Parts: sequence; C-alpha cells; structure tokens
Amino acid sequence: MGRTFIAFFAFLLSASAIAEDPVLAGVFSARQDIDGAMVISSLHGNRTRIHNDVRANRRFSPASTFKILNTLISLEEGAISGKDGALKWNGRIYAIPDWNHDQTLESAFKVSCVWCFQALADRVGAHKYRTHLRKTGYGQLREPFEEKTFWLDGSLEISAIEQVEFLKKVFERSLPFSPSSYETLRQIMLVEQTPTFTIRGKTGWATQVTPQVGWYVGYVETQDDVWFFATNIVVRNEKDLSLRRELTWEALQKAGIIR
Repeated sequence: MGRTFIAFFAFLLSASAIAEDPVLAGVFSARQDIDGAMVISSLHGNRTRIHNDVRANRRFSPASTFKILNTLISLEEGAISGKDGALKWNGRIYAIPDWNHDQTLESAFKVSCVWCFQALADRVGAHKYRTHLRKTGYGQLREPFEEKTFWLDGSLEISAIEQVEFLKKVFERSLPFSPSSYETLRQIMLVEQTPTFTIRGKTGWATQVTPQVGWYVGYVETQDDVWFFATNIVVRNEKDLSLRRELTWEALQKAGIIR
C-alpha cells in the first residue's frame, strides 16, 4: 500500500511539474560540480518544480531532517514536554561546541544536537518508532535497526519527493499528533520571518553513508500560498554544507516565491 501511494504521488508530481525545471536547473548549473536534487511544491494549485527528478525520487538517509518527525513523536510519547523541556548534558565533550551544555528541545533542534535526540529516542523506544513510522508513511525503514541511530546510519531512508509530501501533511496537521505537538514543532522550526514571508526548515547531514548527503527541507508561507521544499546534495567536504541553504534560497528567490 505504501509503495503504491508513493508511486502514485510521484506520478502526480511528474504530471503537474516540469521534468527539469529551468529555474532550478539554472541554480544548479551555476555550480556545475554539485550533484543534487530539489523539489519545490505549492500547497494550492498543484504547482511543482523539480530539478533532477531521478535523484528526487531516490531515497537517502534523512539525517537531522528526521528531527521534524522525531520532535512530534517525542512530544506525543511524553519523552519531553514542550519546547522548553530540559535535556541534561551528559558531560561528554563533542566536536560541536553548541552541544556541550544542557539543552531545551528548542535549542537541541536549532543546533541539531545528536546526543539530545538520541536521549529522546531511548525514552521513545523502537516499538513506538515502528508504529509512528507506519502511521505517518515516512520513508522506508529496514529491519533490524538501532533505535538511537536509525535515522543516521541508512536504516531509514526517504526521498526529496516524500519529504515534501510529509511536510504538507505536517502543515495541514493531518497526521495522528496532538495540536500541542504540532504547535511546538511549528515554533521551533522557525528560521526567518519577514513582512512578506515566513520560512520554517531543518538541515541534515548524513555522514554515516557513502557518499555523504546534505539536506535542507521545510516550507515558506507567503501571502497567497505555502511552498514546500526539499533539497539534497552530495557532500564532498564541509565546505559544501552551506550550499544546502544557499541553493534553496536562490531557487526560491528566482522562482519569485520570496523577495
């Protein structure tokens, strides 16, 4: 059933989208050495732009973009309470300085604190993850899996097209989560707010797979529509990481979605 739905959704996107959108293609061609895909799709009007539709349909490890769903699951299962819920630092020194202190759910989300969400995963447990992944139709999970690393090590994979479909369900609140869980997620996903648009999103960097994958997913609320985006690129080194957002923002600007 899940695979049938994914295939049907992919067909709908291909039917309403330009197979190789010239705007998105231009953004990537300006950086000819970057291999990646991008999907931008509206909530209303069935307007969709795709760059590299073959890659856009290919599943990759979601890495920290899974924190979007993981936040909803953790809140729903009582692993933490609200955006100010506390996560006690374990005292271990991590390479990322922002991880080396106590966190709240909101700060952990903002700095992509891996140990924080692994602590939440320990509280949630593998069985409940299986249940939520099945109910939400999020990507594909291979068994057996390790509950503290499955979104990092390649056990769980999702495509850019599936990311967009998932984000639409999150925005419409059509998945089986409480209003309070959705509201907390909405608050901590905020990236930028201006008089003309609001962006909510999450980056990801899958370092345990080869080649490494960089993600930027989220949505833009404008005065007349909501636009959902999912970008993934091959990451060759840390210098490529800034391209996740740069490519997405440039595409949104050139497509006239943000100004």
